[in-house]
Amino acid sequence: MLTGFLRVLILYPIVIFGIRLMGKRQIGELQPTELVVTILISNIATLPLEDQNLPLLMGIMPMLVLICFEVIMSWGVLHSRRMRHLLAGAPQVIIRDGKIDQKKLTELRFSLDDLMTALRSLGIFDVTEVQLAIVETNGQVSAYQKADARNVTCGNLHLHPPADTPPEVLIADGCISRDGMTAAGCTDRQLQDMLRKNCLTQEQVFLLTADRSGIRCLIRKEAAS
Repeated sequence: MLTGFLRVLILYPIVIFGIRLMGKRQIGELQPTELVVTILISNIATLPLEDQNLPLLMGIMPMLVLICFEVIMSWGVLHSRRMRHLLAGAPQVIIRDGKIDQKKLTELRFSLDDLMTALRSLGIFDVTEVQLAIVETNGQVSAYQKADARNVTCGNLHLHPPADTPPEVLIADGCISRDGMTAAGCTDRQLQDMLRKNCLTQEQVFLLTADRSGIRCLIRKEAAS
């Protein structure tokens, strides 16, 4: 039991390290090579956990080799367009000027239900509103609507509102976020002034967000029941 526990403690950070090297992506955003390496690493990691007689090194070494191989492949894909198309494919246009390319859908084994589901997730319910729709190399659909179907923006109305910055988290669950304070241009003294005006201490704040103009959101911690 203790041996299995120790093996988990060793293998877990190695697997996390390998996944982090491949970038911060969701499963659905992985390229084919990244998905294959992820599956192989997870399977290899289970071998020394299931069979205690296997040396731990027999699990670690293949994982490190796979991680190094993926890093090399990523470098090659980054610097070679031909290699990138060979391993990841290329984006495919499936809708142009509101017309679905049925032949392309068949080639991609993309059903009409898949297409309509992807469009609805983008807030599009009418195919004729789509100027261009593309299936990306990771299988996701990107769509560009026709001009008369897009939401009106300030640019369309020739309005020029002043530029503003999004609010930053200064305190989260009683802990100060130094990165948020730097982004919001807030000093320790200004933060203490905000808390003093609201008769609060840092530990009593559940969430505090602010921008350069002042507090945007302040939520107190609820009393523990």
